[in-house]
Amino acid sequence: MTNNKTIHIIPHTHWDREWYLPYEKHHMKLVDLMDSLLETLKSEPEYKSFHLDGHTIILDDYLQVRPDKRAELQKHINEGRIHIGPWYILQDEFLTSSESNIRNLQYGMKDSKKWGNMLKSGYFPDSFGNMGQAPQILMQAGINNALFARGVKPTGFNNEVIESDSFESPYSEMYWRSPDGSKVYGILFANWYCNGNEIPVNEKEAVSYWDSQIEAMEKYAAGPHMLMMNGCDHQPIQTNLSEAIKTAQNLYPDITFKHSNFNDYVQNLTQTLPEDLKIVDGELRSQKTDGWGTLVNTASSRLYLKQMNRTGETILAKVAEPLETFAYMLGKPYNHQKLEYAWKKLMQNHAHDSICGCGVDEIHRGVVTRFADSKHVAESLVEESLTSITNHIDTTVFGDMDKAALPFVVYNTSGYGKSGTVSIILDVKRAYFADGVNKEALKSFDLGQKELVDASGNRFDFTMEDLGISFSYDLPEDKFRQTYMARRIKVTFEANDVPALGYRTYALISSENELDADKHSQSLVVSDNEMANEYLHVKMNGNGSLTITDKQTGKTFEQLGVYEDTGDIGNEYMYKQPDNEEPLTTKDALASIKLIEDKPYRAAFDITHDMTIPKSADELLEQEQREVVPFNIRKAQRTKETVSLTISTRVSLERNGKGVHVTAKFNNQAKDHRLRTLFPTGIETDHHHADSIFEVVKRPNEPAEEWSNPDNSQHQQDFVSVSNEEESLTIANYGLNEYEILRDDQNTIAVTLLRSVGEMGDWGHFPTPEAQCLGESIVSYAIYPSNGQTTDSYRKAYQYQIPWSTCQSAIQEGSLKEEGSFIDWQGDHLAFSSIKVSEATGDIMLRWFNLQSANDILQVNGPSEWSAYESNVIEEYVNKPVGQEQDKISIPASGHKIVTVGFKR
Repeated sequence: MTNNKTIHIIPHTHWDREWYLPYEKHHMKLVDLMDSLLETLKSEPEYKSFHLDGHTIILDDYLQVRPDKRAELQKHINEGRIHIGPWYILQDEFLTSSESNIRNLQYGMKDSKKWGNMLKSGYFPDSFGNMGQAPQILMQAGINNALFARGVKPTGFNNEVIESDSFESPYSEMYWRSPDGSKVYGILFANWYCNGNEIPVNEKEAVSYWDSQIEAMEKYAAGPHMLMMNGCDHQPIQTNLSEAIKTAQNLYPDITFKHSNFNDYVQNLTQTLPEDLKIVDGELRSQKTDGWGTLVNTASSRLYLKQMNRTGETILAKVAEPLETFAYMLGKPYNHQKLEYAWKKLMQNHAHDSICGCGVDEIHRGVVTRFADSKHVAESLVEESLTSITNHIDTTVFGDMDKAALPFVVYNTSGYGKSGTVSIILDVKRAYFADGVNKEALKSFDLGQKELVDASGNRFDFTMEDLGISFSYDLPEDKFRQTYMARRIKVTFEANDVPALGYRTYALISSENELDADKHSQSLVVSDNEMANEYLHVKMNGNGSLTITDKQTGKTFEQLGVYEDTGDIGNEYMYKQPDNEEPLTTKDALASIKLIEDKPYRAAFDITHDMTIPKSADELLEQEQREVVPFNIRKAQRTKETVSLTISTRVSLERNGKGVHVTAKFNNQAKDHRLRTLFPTGIETDHHHADSIFEVVKRPNEPAEEWSNPDNSQHQQDFVSVSNEEESLTIANYGLNEYEILRDDQNTIAVTLLRSVGEMGDWGHFPTPEAQCLGESIVSYAIYPSNGQTTDSYRKAYQYQIPWSTCQSAIQEGSLKEEGSFIDWQGDHLAFSSIKVSEATGDIMLRWFNLQSANDILQVNGPSEWSAYESNVIEEYVNKPVGQEQDKISIPASGHKIVTVGFKR
């Protein structure tokens, strides 16, 4: 033992809201825990403080059942005896989007400040890996340290810390640096966040306990201040902690034992750390381990949840918030509270056991419901904003063309100009029940011949489908609902160059031409199994794979989209292929190919594969699961009994599209397997790039030497890309968060479409039959070939996530032109992230990030009569813009920097 040591004992409980028990069962145990905490704080004056696990939602959950305890909670928080925040919920960082991570911090800090006594640390106790931009995000939020348990040292299941020489820092303390250079103190729970659990009061037991624990702490501590976490997962409070600390102090008088909190601990620690702390850069993903405990395959567990999450995040951050902001700029109040409600409902699914799909079946049924609830709120806000904005747009030009014109507006809420196929349902004629409805007259109403034009009179190829009559209703703000019947049509066409963060107006007008005059226009179909546009040539091969030629580079990619199926005897956390199993693929299959769309604006083929795959794993797997045999040493194989897996794949190409869009449907009736689609790139390179949180991260194709797991699956957000200086292949996905770069001679990208497993895993036997994901699945992705300059492909991949928004208009006067952009910006290598309104200031907040390490300049044309400033991720004023010329401002964007700009009226 050495002198001058201080052991900071921080009582806590790591509270997973839902995991191996359904939410409400965990919830009731939380109520008991909080009752015990308040009673302990009341009766034990020497019990100084308690750390409430870094997320404020615990307070909301407790007060749902104990609303009468609010004042008592507030008292202890004010006195510094309960420490809260800074997050709203302890999220999985890699499976939640960039803006979701920011909203989590924004709402968590907002709640913390209302209560007081916020934790001044980035708290990541059990994230399944840590995002590389966390230090930059934390520094922008005024937080100079991060506390984490995974990513730089091997950690197994059941809170088991594995001793290894692959620890990337000699100390549990280090500097953690983002790719932009932002640096925080990184504090690893090197002995896990349970290393001070159940401290003995009895002296004999305490000696054995402390001798072991002190030795373990001293092994990694860089200074005299050492950390003991008194608690664990759902751990009840140690009510006799004060006595246990007294026992320790009597036994080891040369060491100071302090009932502490993180704010004090970090302050004391950072004042005594040596100068030779190691710098750990970027992502913390346990890559220098054997690869069996990274929990990375939670990225593919219950993929339907990831797809629903992508929809929820996108409609809030990329559709509802932009449209709310545009409407706000035109005078409409911004729906802060409704958006917060929708965001929090969504983020309740972002807890790492929820979004990761690694809990019992009951909790994920609740996750599905919360996703739907959040989406419904967002959809109502979108509809309201679209109506409000559209009412400001002048469409009289269409009335001059045809008094019976049917105008409508196409909105592009992405940060880049956009072209693509749009469909909208239009009411040609309405009959309200209050005025009497003649259904036969509606049915026989003559639609006439139509043509589609924009405000300049440009004509567009389109198709029009007669939908007959439909029931609907209005919900006026000042009267009872108004029901009606409508004669409806569906119009589909390709909108070209709709401005970023803007809109363009179109209309159907009467024409003397035939309804489908476009049938004489040039087709994109080249042959029975080929299609092409100005940029790409696509051939459907006999085995159902694609051969795509990039006409700009001349590069041809072959055998894209082969399906691969393997067994999976792992669990919701980790994939494990049966030993010596050969994958089943469609490479040598015979597929059915059928042309199903031949329009001037889009061509599409349907490809059908009939695979025969094993029905499940054999009976040994169930035995191994019951006996809790570690998944990585299981011997089960796949059964010889087979089932059919029919995969229907639609491949489409738009006239002005630079990518190929793919949607696959299948009805999975097999268990214990993984389905992927393969993209051999043939590109020579030793690394690749993947979209992550506010960065496109560079990762090696080969894992570290320590990696022994045959599978090297990794996380992605919107895309993965393999490239060199001459050529690239980028695969965008919609809610498919797992990929692997195969260690073959082709640098093949493998994207997981389905993973079926039958147990939760981790510390016991928890069957999860619904995680087999039986039934219908639909998956979508897009293929973007390009030259070595990948920024345009990346932007297309970001845009791929965001749907068009449309709204029918009347012929009306308005203050807005027929086409426009609410915000205009330039930046060669910048990616647009968000636009919203600050609740605190009413300012318009916009965010970008630099895709590259090279410096760039952001130029923004903001709304007139609004002054601009540089902000941060929590929407505080930072600096005036460097340059300003009329309405255009310039802000330097150094490599990988997250740039937030505010506009103040």
